[in-house]
Amino acid sequence: MATFSLLHSSATCFLSHSETSLKPHSAASFTVRCSSPASPIPVAPSQNHRRPADESIRDEARRRPQLQNLSARYVPFDAPPSSTESYSLDEIVYRSQSGGLLDVQHDLAALKRYDGEFWRSLFDSRVGKTHWPYGSGVWSKKEWVLPEIDDDDIVSAFEGNTNLFWAERFGKQHLQMNDLWVKHCGISHTGSFKDLGMTVLVSQVNRLRKMNKPVVGVGCASTGDTSAALSAYCASAGIPSIVFLPADKISMAQLVQPIANGAFVLSIDTDFDGCMDLIREVTAELPIYLANSLNSLRLEGQKTAAIEILQQFNWEVPDWVIVPGGNLGNIYAFYKGFQMCRELGLVDRIPRLVCAQAANANPLYLHYKSGYKDFNALKASTTFASAIQIGDPVSIDRAVYALKRSDGIVEEATEEELMDATALADSTGMFICPHTGVALTALMKLRKSGVIEANDRTVVVSTAHGLKFTQSKIDYHSKNIKEMACILANPPVRVKAEFGSVMDVLKEYLKNNESKC
Repeated sequence: MATFSLLHSSATCFLSHSETSLKPHSAASFTVRCSSPASPIPVAPSQNHRRPADESIRDEARRRPQLQNLSARYVPFDAPPSSTESYSLDEIVYRSQSGGLLDVQHDLAALKRYDGEFWRSLFDSRVGKTHWPYGSGVWSKKEWVLPEIDDDDIVSAFEGNTNLFWAERFGKQHLQMNDLWVKHCGISHTGSFKDLGMTVLVSQVNRLRKMNKPVVGVGCASTGDTSAALSAYCASAGIPSIVFLPADKISMAQLVQPIANGAFVLSIDTDFDGCMDLIREVTAELPIYLANSLNSLRLEGQKTAAIEILQQFNWEVPDWVIVPGGNLGNIYAFYKGFQMCRELGLVDRIPRLVCAQAANANPLYLHYKSGYKDFNALKASTTFASAIQIGDPVSIDRAVYALKRSDGIVEEATEEELMDATALADSTGMFICPHTGVALTALMKLRKSGVIEANDRTVVVSTAHGLKFTQSKIDYHSKNIKEMACILANPPVRVKAEFGSVMDVLKEYLKNNESKC
């Protein structure tokens, strides 16, 4: 009989097959030993054959042992230690009794039964595999995300595991940096980091519907990327999705995604904040589950990008991580991921965080510059970084909490700055979204001021794929943006279909190019 084996010393405990929720399987028995402080990981028996032809990866997963007695619950965000308010994740609740935000709190005492080496080895062992659901960069950290969900309830496109790109030329040529990295979270199933959170939220909704909870569909207000992720994951699970979009304020590439995935799309004559107000009212009256980042489940998936960055650096901590910010859940999610790794012994420190905002939608930046005095929402102006065109962010308190505890900074980018930064990055081989241009502008300002030093290992989080924003690039390189010089525009050169004309143009180009070298 095949056995899951173990290694390690010290006081040991056992996870036997009979202690799991899995059904017995004649081909294998499972024993997992864990120890404290040093714990091994379950090692699968070596098998040279594939699973049976009539068996899916979900079927295979049912035989796999699970770590037991791990749990999570909703609690009021930043509640005092004396607070006893909490809710099961199977309850449909978005706010605390006082009307504040909720947070997902994990049973850290249970997680600490396993040491940092155990978690590092476990997470690393799952990278790049096709085992359900661990082939996902999110669900490879399942024990830290939704530890009690059944694998059968998970809705996943194997999101995550995104490229950590060494921005060699951009860093060296423009910032004199050798250790600059771009975390391409937009190279994902629907083209944005929102997939990381949506797989978690839709999986939990799938679980609730199987429990016969009153959920007829899932709804969101969106500036584009959230609706794309929601509609795709709901379509995969056969769950109706409802999307509120601000009319004429998102790119066609973003609009077509929820339409193609069968969502019920309402184009509303307001901005994102207006759509958000409406979806809150609707979900209070109808059995539609709210999918916006007011719902803290999504942040559990988004935090895994932080853990993934540490994995990709072989568990070395970068000095800086720069995140574009709009509704501000993501900056808190990154903090939470890094902080969990520190608290559970995977690393000994966390990076300094920077939240980058568009100057046309910069309530957090203004709040930061005032010394975090009374926060004032504002009416966001139009920005090419449309996904962060938000003047009244839901997660303002979460963002401030994360920044204060990471010695963080907030920076802003004007429209011209962010579009120039986008074009500059593209000219070095990237193809980024305007939101990443905001983050790169923040980096360039902090590098120029000496806050970020030449040898600092720095990660810029790219939140969406540049292919979603081709019109802004076309307008820039066509110099078709009002009151913008577009100094890095690279329009095509029109030339006659004559050998001599083509040669003249090429010689001039090569001469000019040589002078720049």
